[in-house]
Amino acid sequence: MTSQTPSQTPSQGGASPARQEGPGGPPAPTGPAAPPAPSRSGTRTGPQGGFQPGSQPPRFHLGDEVREALSRGRPVVALESTIIAHGFPYPDNLEMALAVEEEVRRAGAVPATVAILDGCLRVGLNRAELERVARSPDLPKASIRDLPVLCALGRSAATTVASTAQVAAWAGIDVFVTGGLGGVHRGWGQTLDISADLPALARLSLVVVSAGAKTVLDVAATLEYLETHGVTVLGYGTSEFPGFYLRSTGLPVDARIDSPDDAAAVLRARRALGLPGAVVVANPIPLADAVDEAEFNRWLAQAEADLAAEGVKGKAVTPFLLARLHALSGGRTVAANRALVLNNARLGAAIARSLCGLPPFPAGPGPEEPAARGRGGRPALR
Repeated sequence: MTSQTPSQTPSQGGASPARQEGPGGPPAPTGPAAPPAPSRSGTRTGPQGGFQPGSQPPRFHLGDEVREALSRGRPVVALESTIIAHGFPYPDNLEMALAVEEEVRRAGAVPATVAILDGCLRVGLNRAELERVARSPDLPKASIRDLPVLCALGRSAATTVASTAQVAAWAGIDVFVTGGLGGVHRGWGQTLDISADLPALARLSLVVVSAGAKTVLDVAATLEYLETHGVTVLGYGTSEFPGFYLRSTGLPVDARIDSPDDAAAVLRARRALGLPGAVVVANPIPLADAVDEAEFNRWLAQAEADLAAEGVKGKAVTPFLLARLHALSGGRTVAANRALVLNNARLGAAIARSLCGLPPFPAGPGPEEPAARGRGGRPALR
């Protein structure tokens, strides 16, 4: 592991002192930070939330594989850790995390799973760290507002979409893969419950690949929020926004794209135009793994009734509903979740390669069986 200061944008001014984790002792100052890191895919035009000049940044570690890839201009894909700690039970969650990382590698990029361990922002977990997250069901999930508390008090947490995107931007990673976005919750008119994922997407410049927003949310209101805040939403091979377990919500996206190169080009254009904020690539779950909509609606109605009966509130709502859906579906939503994340990992790696000026798909035989490949020998991504 190597310590460094998150990359700063030109707008963030001079260097800040970096801190390095020392064995058995407190972090020690290590001198001036590196100059702002240029983006591989165009000029960064919006602030990425870097540290203030003269401030003492928290500990920030890149895994060896991630550090080498970034220093050599190779494709890197950021991955969240909340899905490990809370998305699946142990040991399924560990197997899932390892499978997703392997899928990214097989698709020609380097995985960078993000978590906060003992107050240190870590980008690229080793096997022991992944296992620690997977074996910690009580590990809290951290959004952006939680980062200073965790860093200051030396605590640990899994990162959500918002906090993973923030840490990825600090590290200079252009692509982040997740299963589903957070969004506007049903009943938001009374609760004002809107995920911190959405304002983060409006501010941070990177590509975020997902299978849409989690279906337990108010998806129409979520898309309205993204439109209001200028976030570009692309459908990968579709003109309709996917519904996480479902291939479509029937709601339109801003534009359809049909290749990883298209997604990379849109991010470059967005940066060239001086626009802050993310490009969301909505990638439908593979057809064979999608859940029947009528069945899903029955499960969701029961899960929401259980939610009301138990009085669950706040950030516990989504994990509760997903857990109930998993139980009510007999595990079918778990299988669907795994399939869509792996599908997103393959697409995210292809976009990351394109942003680095590489062919989206590695040369030679790929990881997929020939029957799963699309035209021209490219791996089928949906």
